Amino acid sequence: MWSDNQTDKDFLNFKCVADTAAELIVKANGQPLSMGVSGGWGVGKSSMLSLISNALRLRDGSPYIFVEFNAWLYQGYDDARAALMDVIARNLIKHAEQSETGLDKAKGFLSRVNWLRMAGMAAGTAASLAVGIPPVGLIGTVWSAGKSLLDGSITEEDVKRAREAGKKVTDEASTMLAPAKDSSPPQQIQDLRDHFQSTLEEMGVTLIVLIDDLDRCLPSTSIATLEAVRLFLFLPNTAFIIAADDRMIRQAVRVHFQGTDLNDDLVTNYFDKLVQVPLRVPPLGTQDVRAYLMMLFVENSTLIDTEKERIRTEVCQQLSESWKGKRVDATFMGKVIPDCPDELRANLDLADRLAPLMATAKQIAGNPRLIKRFLNTLSIRMAIARSQGVSVDEAALAKVILFERCAAEEAYADLLKNINESETGKPTFLAEWEQKAAAGEGLEEMPSPWDSNFVRDWLALEPALAEMDMRAIVYVSREHMPIITPSDQLSSEAAEIMEALLILTRNCPDPLITKTKTLPGREISLIMDRLLARARQEDAWGTPNVLFAMLGVIAADCSQSRAFTTFLDRIPVGQLQADIIPVIGDYEWAKATLDKWKSNATTPGPVKKAIKNLI
Repeated sequence: MWSDNQTDKDFLNFKCVADTAAELIVKANGQPLSMGVSGGWGVGKSSMLSLISNALRLRDGSPYIFVEFNAWLYQGYDDARAALMDVIARNLIKHAEQSETGLDKAKGFLSRVNWLRMAGMAAGTAASLAVGIPPVGLIGTVWSAGKSLLDGSITEEDVKRAREAGKKVTDEASTMLAPAKDSSPPQQIQDLRDHFQSTLEEMGVTLIVLIDDLDRCLPSTSIATLEAVRLFLFLPNTAFIIAADDRMIRQAVRVHFQGTDLNDDLVTNYFDKLVQVPLRVPPLGTQDVRAYLMMLFVENSTLIDTEKERIRTEVCQQLSESWKGKRVDATFMGKVIPDCPDELRANLDLADRLAPLMATAKQIAGNPRLIKRFLNTLSIRMAIARSQGVSVDEAALAKVILFERCAAEEAYADLLKNINESETGKPTFLAEWEQKAAAGEGLEEMPSPWDSNFVRDWLALEPALAEMDMRAIVYVSREHMPIITPSDQLSSEAAEIMEALLILTRNCPDPLITKTKTLPGREISLIMDRLLARARQEDAWGTPNVLFAMLGVIAADCSQSRAFTTFLDRIPVGQLQADIIPVIGDYEWAKATLDKWKSNATTPGPVKKAIKNLI
């Protein structure tokens, strides 16, 4: 299995981007800097934060304190501004205790942050009172308790509530506030900024704050976190690296200023004020996806750690020169790992084949998180197969999982339906398409829902499935689609009759015909459908067993002859053999079909002669 957590292992040569970001922070020389690491969910923003952090930590004598803040964890539990500053203050205290420098300053900063928490409550209450809404929180308790004391209707219960509210304020404030000071809120905020700056100066450090998962937050939390950075903390000796999808942050700005005349230019200006240096995680092309897949397999292999690190370094070096045409593929990996274990070699070959589709299919589009999910699904289903003693071709299973993920839902259901209805579990209807796709021939006239560029590319992917028994793969993949075959819908009596029909080598005996007649019409039709599915797998039409089985069904229910003649009309005449003619020649429903075969110029001579001899 592959973890979805961030990693500091660089599989994609992103270190060059991380080094560039780190260099910008170093060259800022103490000037405040805000950097935005942008990209959609799952593209590797968190991992990029780790790489940037590592690049800074490796610098000789680096005077940095690193603070990691995940705004999403605090959403709904704490004020975003206060939570961010609280985390920073406690990290400063921890560092000061170790370095024995600036401890009192750091503790003083924490006490001011606690004051800010209380001020935040007061601000919220003031806003509520301004629009006539009953306030909430600690001060709201006092307001609710005291309102009745002012409306002229005082009771003993009102006095009791007022006393309890006052006690609650005293108790909670004592845990949150620094010693009272005669100072206005604006002055307190400025004092907090000054205290924060002097704390960093006394400690002689630059604070690096890594803010992650901001794009998972509600707009109010996102904006509050960013404003905390700009209003309270954006001072000398600070750098803020914010990982978020910039599209989500821009949307948060729109929601925050909803009701105002805020156009796209103003949204951009607001965003640019918050984030000085935009940095986008590079999207993955086919080469990158192939390298990423291969390195994930290497990481989970039995190779020793030093060997894995050597391989990772060589892969990143090759990627750095991919613009010259150098490739990370199975051939390259064969040279990098000359004594590659058989299982790993098979997985590398699989990655080589899957990469182009995983890079271009819009449902995956080279997203590292989705690639891991794909591999985890493959791993789970292979584990299910092993635990139940089911033999499954891993490459074929991977191909089916890719189809399940990226093809139209109707096409996936159609594939499973054909497998379930096949006597041998082979999706033979794919054969012609797969042959054309493998030969590079066009597949322009494919029926819906198979008519898509993804399906055309998927059909060319090895291994071919048309002649492969897919029942085991369907079995281990059944969490998304139940296995329902026509035989499952038959009564036990009907299933017994069908088994008897399938072993016929000559005309159906009368007792079996009589017994078949006793079945409901729906079950007779299901038996005929099952027999026709079996008949479609025949490639020579003389007198196969299934022919006598279908004739037996028709003898019990003559209406089934329509489905059989439709099937006969579609048989390629090149598959016909002369011995079928006397078997069906006496049936009235076969006359039209025999005339078509006789008039067809490509019908084999012996077949035409046999038809002529019927007269």
